[in-house]
Amino acid sequence: MKKILKTIGRGIVKGAIYAYCKIVYRAKVIGKNNIPKKGQVIICGNHKSFLDPPLIEVTCGRYTRFLAKEELTKSKFLAFLGHVFDAILVKRDSKEINAIKESLKTLKNGYCLALFPEGTRNGLAKGEQVKDGAAFFALRSGAPVIPCGIKGGEKGNWKVTITYGKPLDFSEYKGAKDKETLDKVTKEIMDKIIDLTK
Repeated sequence: MKKILKTIGRGIVKGAIYAYCKIVYRAKVIGKNNIPKKGQVIICGNHKSFLDPPLIEVTCGRYTRFLAKEELTKSKFLAFLGHVFDAILVKRDSKEINAIKESLKTLKNGYCLALFPEGTRNGLAKGEQVKDGAAFFALRSGAPVIPCGIKGGEKGNWKVTITYGKPLDFSEYKGAKDKETLDKVTKEIMDKIIDLTK
């Protein structure tokens, strides 16, 4: 019963967020057809604002779980969204085993995992080092990566455009654990994301 109520609540919240994004930000979606309708997949986007996770959630057309920093639970509203959308909480700058296992389980079960390689909002602009989490999960699971570029939504340009790129296949590196390969895959993912924000 709880699962049914949660599913209903998720649908209601998604509908409300979608309406909000369309009315307030005139959200436009490009390339949604690039996202596989079934099977494991990883969506990676740039991180501009608090709007990014729910925007991806309501536009990708898939049941999606986000990797989110544990600190979001300090905000009742964000904690609520995290609960409704089954977020996978992780401690920042920590290789938390439970979060890794839950993420890999999500992919193994044929669902969608979403994360932001920047690790924090406007990470590139702040000079933050891009995290290799997306590359790690892609190489461990063999899941294709969908790069996602989000632009707009700021003062002077409120209209938001979210663009999903073509799947990136890194199956040739599946199982690789060396830093050189992880860095190479991470760079390719981030370069594609940046291209989609132009």
